[in-house]
Amino acid sequence: MRYSERILGTGAGKSVRGAIAVLGWMAVFGLAAQAASERPLFVSLGDTSRPPIGWVEFCADQPRECASGPSNARDVVLTPKAWKDLVRVNKWVNETIKPVTDLEQWGVVEKWSYPDTGRGDCEDYVLLKRRMLIQAGWPREALLITVVRERNGDGHAVLTVKTDKGEFILDNQNEDILLWSATNYRFVKRQSQQNPNFWVALGDPRPTVSTATSSR
Repeated sequence: MRYSERILGTGAGKSVRGAIAVLGWMAVFGLAAQAASERPLFVSLGDTSRPPIGWVEFCADQPRECASGPSNARDVVLTPKAWKDLVRVNKWVNETIKPVTDLEQWGVVEKWSYPDTGRGDCEDYVLLKRRMLIQAGWPREALLITVVRERNGDGHAVLTVKTDKGEFILDNQNEDILLWSATNYRFVKRQSQQNPNFWVALGDPRPTVSTATSSR
C-alpha cells in the first residue's frame, strides 16, 4: 500500500481528525481575508535560477522521478477536503520520519533521497510529501520544492503548495501549514510550475523581517 493510501484513506479517528482539519480550514479563510491588506498571497518570481546540486544528483540517480516535460501552470482549488489532505500529509510525514543529517546517514554533505529508511533531512521530507500528494491525485505543477534561508543563513527546503487562496508551506520544522508570507524564512528559489527541472529565483515583497532560528 502506498504512503498516500495509508494516510489519506479512511480509518479510525477520522471524525476527530476531520474536526481538527475543519478548524484549520476556517483559519485559512480568516488568513486569506486579511492577507490582501497585511500579507501578500503569492511570492514574486524572478529570473531563471540554477537548480540545487541535490536535485540534479537526485535526478541522475532516479531519472524516472524527474522525467517531466513542459506543462501548463496549475493552482489547486483549496477546498476543505484539500486542506485536510495537506494537514494529514504534513503531520504524518513530520511525525513518522526521524531527522538525521546526510552526513550521519550517508557520509556525504548533501544527498536528496526519499526517506525510505525512516530517516532523512529537510529535502527528504519535502520529496516524500510531494510524492504522496501526487499519488493522491494532486497536480505536480502546484507542488514546488522551494529553497529558503533561515536567520543564521542556513539553507532549508520546504514544499510550496500553490493554491487559489495563496501559497502555503509544508515544513518539517512546523506542523502548522502557513501562508508563505507568514513564515520567517527568506525565499530564495523554487521549481518552475511549467517544468520541475527548471528553477526560478524568488523575490520577497514583504517588508524586512527578522527570521527565527530553527532547532533542526
